[in-house]
Amino acid sequence: MSKARVIAYYLPQFHPVPENDAWWGKGFTEWTNVGKAKPLFKGHDQPKLPADLGYYDLRIPEVREEQAQMAKSYGIEGFCYWHYWFGDGKRLLEMPFKEVLDSGKPDFGFCLAWVNAKWGGLPYGDKYERLLIDQTYPGTEDYTNHFYEVLPAFLDKRYLKIDNKPIFTIYSPADLPDSKKFIDLWNTLAIENGLDGIYFIAYQHFNFPYKEAGFDALTPPSPSHLFMRVKHSLIGRIVHKLSGYRYNQLKYRTLKLRNIFTHKQIVEASDYSDIPEDIKFFPSCSPNWDHTPRSGIKGQVIVETNPELFYKNLLNCFKRIENYKSEEKIIFIKAWNEWAEGNYLEPDQKIGFENLNQIKKFQESLI
Repeated sequence: MSKARVIAYYLPQFHPVPENDAWWGKGFTEWTNVGKAKPLFKGHDQPKLPADLGYYDLRIPEVREEQAQMAKSYGIEGFCYWHYWFGDGKRLLEMPFKEVLDSGKPDFGFCLAWVNAKWGGLPYGDKYERLLIDQTYPGTEDYTNHFYEVLPAFLDKRYLKIDNKPIFTIYSPADLPDSKKFIDLWNTLAIENGLDGIYFIAYQHFNFPYKEAGFDALTPPSPSHLFMRVKHSLIGRIVHKLSGYRYNQLKYRTLKLRNIFTHKQIVEASDYSDIPEDIKFFPSCSPNWDHTPRSGIKGQVIVETNPELFYKNLLNCFKRIENYKSEEKIIFIKAWNEWAEGNYLEPDQKIGFENLNQIKKFQESLI
């Protein structure tokens, strides 16, 4: 039995950029919301405090090297960097990955996931929605320019592939005006540049018609797809309401933080035996989740998290892919370092390396 290809999403927003300085104040990074987080109910584990890597700055190459060495030593094959291209050449947060690409370091696998979505202020704590930057689709010339922007990454020996095709995930595939046109163009350009094509993955729920849209596979958004599965099951709905009520009543009777899920519920929802076999998808799981540092009472929270439950989640994911060919035995982890969403594998001051230990134990169980 071959090991799983564990790939962790990687957020590059741990360094200041002019846009965030203008929108949120000088020096804003992902750590800004992490550091000011407060507990919203009794037993609420906030703020989250990093341990071994500290409050790092991704402009420092030694940080990126240490992250990669840590991930590799626990059985992670590579990082999937969130990639931002807003149209007409506008990019954001590209510096960390650009330095990884240009320097050749660290020697660690990677792929890209295009976050083709507008940026609004609400997810970052605004009381009212405001448009920070729009996502546009100017057409064929822009699609071509985008391809050549990422081509050096595709040609890099570290880039993760399936069937010798670089893996490229699209966050909002339904937002593309014509996804088949985009995919056909990129596949043509890839072949013209010595590649066998691109392996396109739709970051979308199971009902998305990924084949008709031109994609090779999909990966469900995590943990939101598990939140939905909990809410759509009768027992899950009852337990979800009771757990939300229980946590709300502990301290703030008017809090109305309704999106509270237990880790046990989430893991139970990761049994994919009801998903048709003809849907090619790469499961995704999260060791933890708490969006309240960004969204306050509108955030979603997984409570009673336990590394052993994360291990069970990994096993559930592998059941779905164990009969896939080796290159497709992929499990995405959300995420390596999304600290303001309470969603990370990096060691914290509460449980240290325990979630990473579960990945190592999981990989060793497959030998």
